[in-house]
Amino acid sequence: MAVSTSFSGAKLEALLLKCGSSNATSTTPLSLSGKNRKTLIQRGAIRCEVSASDVVVDPTKKATTVSALEQLKTSAADRYTKERSSVMVIGLSVHTTPVEMREKLAIPEAEWPRAIAELCSLNHIDEAAVLSTCNRMEIYVLALSKHRGVKEVTEWMSKTSGIPVADLCQHQFLLYNKDATQHLFEVSAGLDSLVLGEGQILAQVKQVVKVGQGVNGFGRNISGLFKHAITVGKRVRTETNIAAGAVSVSSAAVELALMKLPEASHENARMLVIGAGKMGKLVIKHLVAKGCTKMVVVNRSEERVAAIREELKDVEIIYKPLTEMLTCIGEADVVFTSTASENPLFLKDDVKDLPPATDEVGDRRFFIDISVPRNVGSCVSDLESVTVYNVDDLKEVVAANKEDRLRKAMEAQAIISEESKQFEAWRDSLETVPTIKKLRAYAERIRLAELEKCLGKMGDDINKKTQRAVDDLSRGIVNKLLHGPMQHLRCDGSDSRTLSETLENMHALNRMFNLETEISILEQKIRAKVEQKP
Repeated sequence: MAVSTSFSGAKLEALLLKCGSSNATSTTPLSLSGKNRKTLIQRGAIRCEVSASDVVVDPTKKATTVSALEQLKTSAADRYTKERSSVMVIGLSVHTTPVEMREKLAIPEAEWPRAIAELCSLNHIDEAAVLSTCNRMEIYVLALSKHRGVKEVTEWMSKTSGIPVADLCQHQFLLYNKDATQHLFEVSAGLDSLVLGEGQILAQVKQVVKVGQGVNGFGRNISGLFKHAITVGKRVRTETNIAAGAVSVSSAAVELALMKLPEASHENARMLVIGAGKMGKLVIKHLVAKGCTKMVVVNRSEERVAAIREELKDVEIIYKPLTEMLTCIGEADVVFTSTASENPLFLKDDVKDLPPATDEVGDRRFFIDISVPRNVGSCVSDLESVTVYNVDDLKEVVAANKEDRLRKAMEAQAIISEESKQFEAWRDSLETVPTIKKLRAYAERIRLAELEKCLGKMGDDINKKTQRAVDDLSRGIVNKLLHGPMQHLRCDGSDSRTLSETLENMHALNRMFNLETEISILEQKIRAKVEQKP
């Protein structure tokens, strides 16, 4: 079990001496953090390594050396008195983890508040958020102790999913502070998506904030991170236009069709989609996104078409069975084919006598075949009245858009870098909050002590009105004296020079009033968590 409270050097030394004296032959085993493993993502490469700060005392050896004692002092005392709380993300994504594992880790949106509450009940986790989609499962936390936080969250993920910790460690990635910030900003901007620049993930990041509102544990640091990520996602899409253009075979097929059709015919061109599977459904959706309000869909059964029609209620989708396919082709200007048939659906002889396309599209019918094997026989392209495109013809469209998107991704990285610095500056500005609290507590203790002395000297017969007046006087003096120092400890992080001066002021006040000896805010939080548990 992780150590739940910090130890000063003296306490540690006493503990070790006690352990040594209570057992003459061996030392009581003391593990500060166990065999934590952290997984680091390095753009395509994952590695696991033993944390350098893990300190384990071998039960077969005596912990009497100075170096061992110093290590223990550092790992326990410094962890809470010097280490700043860390924003970190522990995640598994489509890039690193098979769907069989991701589906076990997935947390429905309705369960996010419960997950946040459970995470924040862990000894070393103060704030939390869950980003769970079909492509990723990421836990964002503010950890009071970096390595113990990782251990606790990983164990929680294992417990909730039923996946052994060892298996999670093989696939998960772990990022701290600036790296965690940059990762979420890239996710929100669509740079970490399978389809570069896709917009759905931004909506999902927004949903994390919406669900987290009013949930205990979705605190200032984590909520601030996600709100800033939304700003970054919007800015990247506005300034780089990364979401424009085709990014898949289906969308490329639609864009190619609109590119080849006369612009004046876009609204009235008759669209036919053969096949209502995944690819066909995407073609339909992209047609709708481009403004198409009516189309015919030929499929083996009506069930899938009805489901698509239910999803896209404002669009007229007419179902026709495969037996009427040739008739439908004769009534269409653009034909998209996307079935799993291993043989061509029609050949040259099947379509040569069909009525021509309308004059609005130049009396030429377009076949856009995105199936492999091909649905349209190669001989069909011999006809003068038709133009046939297959998936190889689409590669140029997709590649061109991909190249353009990669260029836009580089532009997006510049925006993300700038926004990351702004967010980190804002987080740095929060570093003065513990000093402000400790300085106020220090002044309040002095005020109360002196007030008690004063009231004691004034005797027992002093009335309540006078007591209140003296109390108000002492408060007023303290507040006025603290006003100057407090003003120099407040900063919004927008100005790097001001922030630097603010942090210098904080360190100066810590030295002047010996505030470093005050009990750590982190330790207070950890103690409170432990005391709340039965």
